[in-house]
Amino acid sequence: MLRANAHYGLFLRQSTIITAINEHLEKLMLTLFHHPLSAASRFVRLILNEYGVSTNLIEEYEWARRREFLALNPAGSIPVLLAERELPISGALVICEYLDETRGAFKRDQRFFPESPLERAEVRRLLDWFLYKFESEVTRHIVRERIYKREMPLNLGGGAPDSATLRNARANVKPHMQYINWLVASRDWIAGTTISYSDLAAAASLSVLDYMGEVDWNAWPAAHEWYMRLKSRPSFRPLLSDRIRGLGPSLHYVDLDF
Repeated sequence: MLRANAHYGLFLRQSTIITAINEHLEKLMLTLFHHPLSAASRFVRLILNEYGVSTNLIEEYEWARRREFLALNPAGSIPVLLAERELPISGALVICEYLDETRGAFKRDQRFFPESPLERAEVRRLLDWFLYKFESEVTRHIVRERIYKREMPLNLGGGAPDSATLRNARANVKPHMQYINWLVASRDWIAGTTISYSDLAAAASLSVLDYMGEVDWNAWPAAHEWYMRLKSRPSFRPLLSDRIRGLGPSLHYVDLDF
């Protein structure tokens, strides 16, 4: 009886500590330097929204090479998160790991890393796939040609989109969509039986293409159904309200059942 009471007392103390930590973290306002159509930025925003983290968003243009921003991240790339004590954390994967350790660890069954080391390895493999491979073969080029060049001065590379670059990037969409369609047709979620960070990364990447109408969803029914599930989550709503000056979203972009 005494042992049971001791265990119960320890459980209550641990629960009290976790609650206090959660309350403290919820009061902290983080700052994210991002661009609305940066897939990596959208991925981080989805994590922040899922965990209910208060965030101040600052739009940043990588091509501008602002001195103040380079002081935060000499690489000049987004996203960058200003965390506690205003320490900059650069890169989507690094930010993801940081948020998982400081927020996700206290969410228990709502955490986006599975318990098994092998399952976590699969999540990380697919994170790398979408944040680097998909980005380098598809989204980076389409966003640069269709969005960034509209915003960039001519002396920094702005101007009309390069048709050859767009053609090559669009050709790469098909094999990636085939792979996504196969993954979600053979699994409950991208990496396995539960939703994970890899689902958020994949959905963030596809949401960028979806904004510009670059995905033929009718050709990929399994991917279409999976994306609708992600798109219907409350964390997605702020992304659906994003607008780029001079280029509105595709007609179905804000529709949850499209």
